[in-house]
Amino acid sequence: MSITARNSAESALKNLQITSTDGKHSIDLVTSVTELCYYESLMLDSICVRLKFADTGSTEGLDGKTLKEVFPLTTTERVDIKLSQEVNGEEIVLGGKNKLTLYVNDYTTLYEDSRKNLIDLELRSKEYIQSQNMSIAGTYSGHISHSVKRIMEEELKTEKEIEIEDTINTRDFTIYHKRPLVILNWLSKQSVSRENQQLGKSAGYFLFETANGYKYKSIDGLLDQEKKKSYIYNNTPDTKIPAGYDGTILDFDESNLININQKSKMGAFSNRIVLFDPFSTYYQVIENKADDNNIKSSGRRLPHFNPEFDIDYTRTSYFVLDTGTFPDPKGGIDQQLEKSKDENFEYGKIVNQSFMRYNQFFSSQISMTIPGDFELHIGDSIFVDIPQLNKDKSDEVDRQSGGLYIISDLCHYITPKEFRTELTLVRDSFGRRGNHTTR
Repeated sequence: MSITARNSAESALKNLQITSTDGKHSIDLVTSVTELCYYESLMLDSICVRLKFADTGSTEGLDGKTLKEVFPLTTTERVDIKLSQEVNGEEIVLGGKNKLTLYVNDYTTLYEDSRKNLIDLELRSKEYIQSQNMSIAGTYSGHISHSVKRIMEEELKTEKEIEIEDTINTRDFTIYHKRPLVILNWLSKQSVSRENQQLGKSAGYFLFETANGYKYKSIDGLLDQEKKKSYIYNNTPDTKIPAGYDGTILDFDESNLININQKSKMGAFSNRIVLFDPFSTYYQVIENKADDNNIKSSGRRLPHFNPEFDIDYTRTSYFVLDTGTFPDPKGGIDQQLEKSKDENFEYGKIVNQSFMRYNQFFSSQISMTIPGDFELHIGDSIFVDIPQLNKDKSDEVDRQSGGLYIISDLCHYITPKEFRTELTLVRDSFGRRGNHTTR
């Protein structure tokens, strides 16, 4: 489905209903909203909406009063939002057929006089607010992906769709009064995908929320997925979309995120881990280096040090082995004694590999603006083409910078007269793979 600049300019905000915390008042603010920004990010635990509305007393249903007079804003008010656009005669609704249901997490009065108030609301998902105001305690065992599902369903009690990529490694642990989302993000750094990663070679997941629900995905799985759409930046005001592309880029900026000092301190390309077992006095040093052959990537090659610099490792981590801490009490004495010598968590095969992949993931970045598109979400892979610098002004595309990228941040900017989507794209590597019509 193609999105053009002309059909994206229509207002995408169809409904915005706010309900007081006691449920006695419900007001439609759609005509009072002056600006709405819908956010998704791989680095956030929740989708977020920031909106500004004019509270003048003229809003239908308020009987000449302001919203603050009818019911005081105290946070946790429920807000139902419908955002949609028409594409090729079909209505595309953000989040599917159901409206987005969010809750007021914070608000600010930006301007106030005798005639009107300008109010800024921050809306968050129910699970986010729930997690900030609760703590959990308990023991979990087995595959990490199973524990993630259990915490989401039993503790956060989410009714949203949860898409979880199975992990190959297990982790037995006990929680003592921690917030659920804090625990889930802690587990993401220790997860290894059964399908897309090799134990000892790569690790690391992202927990994130889109309008369609929660996702728990590995870094390598995100980078190796099929593209969802293709875009081209032709640096002209012409909105005509070339054949084979889904849309044109309105604004474009490319950044190199490889700062040698920062990446070295984080062990992005080479590191070591020192392990010690206090019971057997076992001591081991393991060195790791970035290896293109053992990871799944969106580009052709990872960044590497110049071989003139003889560097073995740039970060060292120290861990005491977690041995025999969680033998299964249901297995009997013999089985408990046998498992008492097993590692509960394999630090040497996971921790530094996770450090490397997280830091590699943000090696290259593109910021771009396109006509509003509700079909895109964070975690999606899209293909980008930009023109090659050429004095002859040929139509050749840049073979180095273009290619597959992952959407790490997304913002739908909506006003009564404007609708655009701003994206931040990242990837771990350089060089193109495929083209705008394949993978």
